[in-house]
Amino acid sequence: MGTHGERYFSDSSAEGNRFTKFVRRCYDGPMRTVIVQQFGGVENLQIVENTAPEPGPGQVVVRMTCIGLNHADLMARRGEYRASSGDPPFTPGIEGGGVIEAIAPDVLDRRPGQRVILPLGARGTYTTHYLIDAHRTVPAPDDPDRFPDDHLGSIWLPYLTAWGCLVWRQNISLSQTVLLPAASSAVALAAAQVASDFGAVPIGLTTSPEKIDALREHYDHVIDATDDDWPKQVKAATGGCGVSVVFDPVAAGDLLTQEIRLLAPHGRVWIYGLLGSIGPVNVQPLIIKRAALAGWLVNEMLDAPSVLQHACQYIIKKVADGTYRLPIAQRFTLDEVQHAHEVMQQGAHLGKMIITP
Repeated sequence: MGTHGERYFSDSSAEGNRFTKFVRRCYDGPMRTVIVQQFGGVENLQIVENTAPEPGPGQVVVRMTCIGLNHADLMARRGEYRASSGDPPFTPGIEGGGVIEAIAPDVLDRRPGQRVILPLGARGTYTTHYLIDAHRTVPAPDDPDRFPDDHLGSIWLPYLTAWGCLVWRQNISLSQTVLLPAASSAVALAAAQVASDFGAVPIGLTTSPEKIDALREHYDHVIDATDDDWPKQVKAATGGCGVSVVFDPVAAGDLLTQEIRLLAPHGRVWIYGLLGSIGPVNVQPLIIKRAALAGWLVNEMLDAPSVLQHACQYIIKKVADGTYRLPIAQRFTLDEVQHAHEVMQQGAHLGKMIITP
C-alpha cells in the first residue's frame, strides 16, 4: 500500500469489459494517526503508524492536507466529550479535508487528485489518510487561489455553526445587531462575516485588549470586556436600541446576565458553547423584553440534509469569491499535535488553528 504507481481492476459495463484505473497518489510512507491512549493531558496524544487503508466498494481514501483544531478536541482528550469520542483508545478530530488519493473502481463521481472536504459529523480526523464513503465527501473548487488548502479542513465548524444558527434558525436580517463574545475565536470571526453578508452589524466582545486592533478589521465595533462600562459601550454601538442577537460560546453567569440585559425587545441569546464558569443568571429581563434564551448545536443540521447541503454549497461559494475568508492563526505538523493542544488551551490566538499533516 505504501508504494507509488497505479493499479487496474477489470470492470464489466454496457461498453464491454474494460479496465478502470485505480490511482494511488505518490506517497511511500505509512499512514500516521494520532491516538488518545487514555483521558488526560497532552502527553496522551501519541502517533501510531499503520498500513494505509484500501478503499472498499463505494469508498475513497483522502490524503489529508488540512485538519481543523477545535476546543471539542481538547475536551475529548480530557474525557469531557465522551458522547462523541467514546472511551480510549480513539482518534480525535472532527474536521478535515484533502485530496483523494485512492478510489474504488465503482466510484464514478469522484476522481483521484480531487480536492474534497470531509462532511459535518466526521470523526477521527487526526490522521494522514481517511477512509470514507465517496458520496459523503464534499467536492471543493480545484483552484487553491480561490479556495485555499488551509480552508479544506477548517471551514465547516466555524461557518456551519454560524450560518446554521444565524441564518437558518435566527433568520438575521438587514441592520440587526449581533453581539459576538470570544471575538477572536474562529466561530465568532466566521459569524461576523456571515452577519455582514446578510446585512447585520457584528459587534465583537473580547477579554484580550491586545487583540483589539487586529479585530477591528473583522467587526463593525469591537468592545473591550475588561472595561467596567463595556455594557454601556455595547448599548451605544446599537444606537441605544439594544442587541438583536447574542451568539455566545461562554455562557458564564455574570456575562449571560449582562447579555440578557442588553437585548433589544424580542431579542435572543443563542448559546453554542460552555466555556465559562457556571453561575447564577438573572432571567427576569427576558419576560419584560419578551426575549428568549436558546441553545444551538451545529449537528442539528444533520437532521435537515437539504438545509445542510444548501449551507455547504453557499459557504463554498462565498469562500471561493472571497466574501468568507478565515484567518489562520497557526499551523502545526502532526508531530506537533501535543504542542498544538497546549497553544489552543492558552487562548492567545486569533482565528483558526490547523494541522497540516
